[in-house]
Amino acid sequence: MAEHDKPPVDEISGVETTGHEWDGITELDNPLPRWWLWCFYASIVWAIGYMIFMPALPAPPGFDGHTRGLRNHSERANVAVALADLEARRGPMFAQLQQTVDEGGVVAVLNDGDLLNFTLAAGRSAFGDNCATCHGVGGGGFTGYPNLRDDDWIWGGSFDDIRHTIVAGIRWEEHPETRFSEMPAFGRDQLLSREEINAVTDYVMTLSSLTVSENADLALGAEIYQRECASCHMDDGRGDQSIGAPNLTNNIWLYGGSREQIRHAIHRGPYGVMPAWEQRLPEPVITALAAYVYLLGGGETLQQREAGLAPQMAAETASAG
Repeated sequence: MAEHDKPPVDEISGVETTGHEWDGITELDNPLPRWWLWCFYASIVWAIGYMIFMPALPAPPGFDGHTRGLRNHSERANVAVALADLEARRGPMFAQLQQTVDEGGVVAVLNDGDLLNFTLAAGRSAFGDNCATCHGVGGGGFTGYPNLRDDDWIWGGSFDDIRHTIVAGIRWEEHPETRFSEMPAFGRDQLLSREEINAVTDYVMTLSSLTVSENADLALGAEIYQRECASCHMDDGRGDQSIGAPNLTNNIWLYGGSREQIRHAIHRGPYGVMPAWEQRLPEPVITALAAYVYLLGGGETLQQREAGLAPQMAAETASAG
């Protein structure tokens, strides 16, 4: 190499420079440390070995999307094995739960502490995975999604009613046993005028003892209610669970209890849908899920209250939770 082709040398350190300069500062051409180079070479060897033994490289269709590797390792397969092992270990308890419910009803679960704890744990897990998105982590619900912790049930709060709802869904057309009800959109479909909707809104509010304007035409509202609403919500406004008509007298409002929210519901006729879970969850899991929802606190029947089981249910549920 000619003398003038050699890289310049830093005068202070005596090390050749790369020739790069910025604002009078030049870059020294120091070699990389040996330990760093060996680590770099080792990582290359490790990467090649990993690609040979483990799934690593994208592959054409037919190879499951990637190379299998000599070890044929699959985390998906490991998860499947773990789930199968879990199901095998939980199987006897699920079978005991199903037998207990079939023979003595869901209340019989309260008499077995271990079974109650298992039911609450399994049901809580299924609820968190599949239901909490709409009904909230604790089942408290949101606007448009029912609260599962109170005593107000649109389609019935018995264990069998709750289980049927989970199995078949609500207005889920793909399931032959789903439950249907449809409130007319009185405003959108021009079944009632603006004035008539305002009048019936005010009247419905009085059913729950809500304050209405002094100018409210309650006489007109009552007339319209009897003509358009009483066939489903009953003359006294207490609703009909057999057809999914909500109770209008308890001040519990699925779509909000302000005047504007009630008026909007009458105007548009809400049509909520819940999917059917029969094809998505195994039957034992559905039983545990229905029992968990029932035991949240709102799934009580008149007979259970008269027998004094409600306080026991609440206490054991709280201690198990």
